Amino acid sequence: MAAEGRVLAPPLRPPSPGGGGAAVPGAVPEPLLAAEVLALDDEEDLEVFSKDTSLAEVNSFSSSVPISPSSMINQYKLEDEPELRDLFITVDDPESHITAIETFITYRVVTKTSRGEFDSSEYEVRRRYQDFLWLKSKLEEAHPTLIIPPLPEKFIMKGMVERFSDEFIETRRKALHKFLNRIADHPTLTFNEDFKIFLTAQAWELSSHKKQGPGLLSRMGQTVRAVASSVRGGGVKNRPEMFTEMNSYMEAFSQKINVLDKIAHRIYKEEREYFNEMKEYGPIHTLWSASEEDIAESLKGVASCIDKCCKATEKKMAGLSENLLPILHEYVLYSEILMGVLKRRDQIQGELDSKVDANKKAEKDLFSEEIGKLEDKVECANNALKADWDRWKQNMQFDMRSTFTNVAENNLRYYEECLATWESFLASQRVELHMEEDSEDRP
Repeated sequence: MAAEGRVLAPPLRPPSPGGGGAAVPGAVPEPLLAAEVLALDDEEDLEVFSKDTSLAEVNSFSSSVPISPSSMINQYKLEDEPELRDLFITVDDPESHITAIETFITYRVVTKTSRGEFDSSEYEVRRRYQDFLWLKSKLEEAHPTLIIPPLPEKFIMKGMVERFSDEFIETRRKALHKFLNRIADHPTLTFNEDFKIFLTAQAWELSSHKKQGPGLLSRMGQTVRAVASSVRGGGVKNRPEMFTEMNSYMEAFSQKINVLDKIAHRIYKEEREYFNEMKEYGPIHTLWSASEEDIAESLKGVASCIDKCCKATEKKMAGLSENLLPILHEYVLYSEILMGVLKRRDQIQGELDSKVDANKKAEKDLFSEEIGKLEDKVECANNALKADWDRWKQNMQFDMRSTFTNVAENNLRYYEECLATWESFLASQRVELHMEEDSEDRP
């Protein structure tokens, strides 16, 4: 994209309307985004990126800047976390493995715990991406109406970085680390037996445990029942109103978070193109100064300002890659997960409705025992989803508010740094100009 006509400090793009203070526990959830959705052209593939680990952390430019609002968010977060945490998980040390039939990456998973159900206080195992997929599927199987945290996508799509590049591996490592810690912080999932086995079993033990799962015919039977349930009538007759409202909320949320995700990637792509052009723009002034003796110092000053603004832009891009894009994409994946959870709840409800209808047609209580069990199953599913929904929504609102606050702070630092750079240059030019005028006035 050409940078012609752009100023060195590009106009501040307005943050998404989720910004605000820290989330208040127990507050009534409000709609996250505005009612209207921006129209997007589907003219190009959006480029997915990974954070360059060489980029410096974004620091405050001036000591005169007021205390960052994020300090309040951090304080809230610390107060909201449990005082005694008994499970700590780290995912690190990616390692490549090359065999005759495949190439894959494993990650070290280190677990430290004080829980009594663990035989040791510390474990270290290596896991590949397929193991994480297995854990997610087991959690969904055991808890069909709980909100399981998302995993990064398995396949590399057009426009993404190379699968085995350092940037992609580091991005995936961070996502896997977050996935396990989201599970560890969940009040129910953290005590799942498959989760414990995932954290503690050696590779051969985990492989043996995987083979003990439900057989192929059993899984096919579950899939057939799920499809049949979704096909019947296209809906659920006795769905409680609150779950209809959840479904409507998630449809709107999914649409808007996908729009934000696409726009954020476009913004980052434009920032990167602008950054690359600025890297070429500054040195031209330095070369020019060699042939213009009278304005050489001014040209060198302009080149220095452009170089400083270029470095500030690099910091700003690092802030986007660290604070904004990962969170937005995570909640794009969350929206898909929640739609799946609501469908599974409807499938359980559909089984009950189907059995009740069959009982009515028989005009006898042939299925009273099965109906009772299904009613209990529906009630458990409803209660699990209601509790997890409130928890997820509060976490989502907190994540969005803190993310947009961080983006706003990074933008402020960027423009303050660029403004101070150019003001300093202008002040030096005025001093030189006054000195030249004084020298001309002297006899």
